Amino acid sequence: MNSHNRPALPLLLTFAVMLGSHSATAQDASRYWADSWRGWHFYEAPAPEETEHPFPLGKATATAPPAQPSRAQELVEFERLQKTLEETRNIAIMRPSEANVRRYMELESQVVARASYFADVAQRVAWATPQLDPTLQGRPVNAKALEVFDQAELVDRSRAIADLGKDHVLFFFYRSDCPYCHAFAPTLAAFQARHGIQVVAISVDGGPLPSFPNARPDNGIATTLKVSQVPAVFLAQPFTGKISPIGFGVLSESQLLERIATVSAPQAEAILPTTTQGLALPLEAP
Repeated sequence: MNSHNRPALPLLLTFAVMLGSHSATAQDASRYWADSWRGWHFYEAPAPEETEHPFPLGKATATAPPAQPSRAQELVEFERLQKTLEETRNIAIMRPSEANVRRYMELESQVVARASYFADVAQRVAWATPQLDPTLQGRPVNAKALEVFDQAELVDRSRAIADLGKDHVLFFFYRSDCPYCHAFAPTLAAFQARHGIQVVAISVDGGPLPSFPNARPDNGIATTLKVSQVPAVFLAQPFTGKISPIGFGVLSESQLLERIATVSAPQAEAILPTTTQGLALPLEAP
C-alpha cells in the first residue's frame, strides 16, 4: 500500500463506526414506532430473578393452619348479652346513680323474660314427651298417683322379701328392759307373718320378750357385730355368713321394706357396709 492510501484507512473506520451507530439508531427508532401503542410513559418492570426453591421438590411444605369453624350466632349473642349484663351491673354497683341502676334493672328484666320464656317452652316439650316429663320419672307427686305407686311398690317389695326369706333371716337384738324393744317387737312379729321372712330374736341381757317367746340368748354375736344400741336389726344369710345392718331404733314396716330391698340389691355391696362373719347361732328352735 502506497502513502497516498494510508490517510484513507482511518476515515473508512470512522465512517464504518458512524454507519453502525446510525444503523443502531435507526433500529431503535423502528422499534419505538412499531410499539407506539405503549405510550410515552410506558415502563416495564424487570423480569424477576430466578431463585432456588427453599424446599426440595417432593417434600411437604409448611401450610397455614385450617380455619376454625365459625361459631353459632346464638352463642355470640348470648356471650355479648352476658358480658353486657355483667358490665352494667358492675357499673351500677360502683356508681349507683338512678340512671345506672335503672339501666341494669331494665337489662336484667329482659334476661329474666328470656329465661321465663325458655322455661315455658321446656315445660311444653316435657308435657309432649313422656321420656322427659319429670312427673313420670320416679316417685309421683300427685296424691292419687302416689297412692297407687306406694301400693304397687309394697306388693313388689313384699314378693322380693318372700323370695329373700328362702335363705335369709332377720336378726333382732334386744334387751328385756328396753321399752323401745318391747314397742318394736310386735311390728317385727307382724312383718314376719306378712312377708314370710324369719325373725331371730337375740336377747343381749338374756331376758324374755313377749312377742318372741323363743328368743335366743346372745352367744357373742352381738359383740362380734358391735351392737351397742338396741333395738337393732340385721339381714343375715346363714349359709354364707353375710350380715348387713338394716337399722337401729324403732322402724316402721315401710322402712323395713325399703331398707331390706336396698341392702339386698345386686349393687348394694359396693355402697353399703357389710359385715361378713361365720355365724355360730343355730336357726333351729332350741
